[in-house]
Amino acid sequence: MTQEKEAYAQKISILTRLTEISASLNSNLKLKPLLSIIMEAAAEIVDAEAASVLLWDTKTNELRFASTTTDGQSLIGTSVPLEGSIAGTVLRENRVVMVENAITDPRHYTKVDQDLAFQTRSILGVPMHAKSKVIGVLEAINKRQLPWTLDDAHYLSTLAAQAAVAIESAQLVAALRQANEELSHLDKLKSDFIAIASHELRTPLGVILGYASFIQDTEDPEVRAHASKVVSSAMQLRRIIEDLTNLRFMDQNPSELNFESITLGSFLNEIAQEAFALSEARRHRMLYTAPDDNVKVKVDRIRMGMAITNILNNAVRFTPDFGRIILNVEIKAHEVWISINDNGIGLAKDQLDKIFERFYQVEDHMTRTNGGMGIGLSIAKALVEAHGGRIWATSPGLNQGTTFTLTLPLAE
Repeated sequence: MTQEKEAYAQKISILTRLTEISASLNSNLKLKPLLSIIMEAAAEIVDAEAASVLLWDTKTNELRFASTTTDGQSLIGTSVPLEGSIAGTVLRENRVVMVENAITDPRHYTKVDQDLAFQTRSILGVPMHAKSKVIGVLEAINKRQLPWTLDDAHYLSTLAAQAAVAIESAQLVAALRQANEELSHLDKLKSDFIAIASHELRTPLGVILGYASFIQDTEDPEVRAHASKVVSSAMQLRRIIEDLTNLRFMDQNPSELNFESITLGSFLNEIAQEAFALSEARRHRMLYTAPDDNVKVKVDRIRMGMAITNILNNAVRFTPDFGRIILNVEIKAHEVWISINDNGIGLAKDQLDKIFERFYQVEDHMTRTNGGMGIGLSIAKALVEAHGGRIWATSPGLNQGTTFTLTLPLAE
């Protein structure tokens, strides 16, 4: 009766240990420490001297050592044959294999013992399953008191099932981490390429603009007309280069902003003056009433200036000649609302959110009459949100104008 109680107590102890191990496995998403936990647990619960994990390499179609409790770090990564090894038998036949005398078993792969100067006397091997697929083998080596029992096989199989799920999760996390690193590297390469290309394009473009502007002053009307077309095209190319340079602001991180408390009125005055100059060429009527001098916001002056300028330029671009643009400011609670209203081409209801998407164009790219890459509003949205604000558009419909509204928190 005492022996039965002891056996029962031992079972409870092992099952409790398996539960603890399961919690440890689920909380660890790094493969190397995960394998160490599995090794120690495997040897402990079946009272063995050592343990090993061998995983199936889907690239080379080989079974390889992933971890072992023996002093054989050189063993990690080496393969064992599917034919002529006990681990290979477990994987190939997808079943538990108990060997109490490995020395006389023809399936024992003796090369491992020779390389490590280690003697394998007995082996218990169980398959590791993940999503009904065998991904490897968990082995316990040299049981201190033979024979292997069905309970040993059951405990090791339970641990193998837990381990397989944890290993697959760790591999997925590692693959995701590597993919993110590769994406970050590619993103940096993209940014570097754009910066270099923009810089290299500016120099010859400046020469073209200089010579074309010089030729514009000639008395020959035909030559002057051709030169004007060159200048116009060069200016369009310069806008594209500026758009390329500004692509990086579509993923603006608030930590990269240089915040300062500024007077909103003087800040908007500077931006409005630039917009006035641009709108005069289209004979627009621009209206703006500055807010009180005591209204202050905490912003990155350059970045927020870029955001509001992008919205104003958008209004100028999509408002026909002799149109009207209104820049208005309201204080609401702890926010300032800056709205830019025009009586231009307007927007359909399904376009009100799309216009903030990257590279979205209201006009068809084959027939559109307005230039640009479709990133100005995307950049404005990213910059406003990085400042803790919001931005949206409203429009009564096509050819009925558009209102863009952005909010910013007032400086304390």
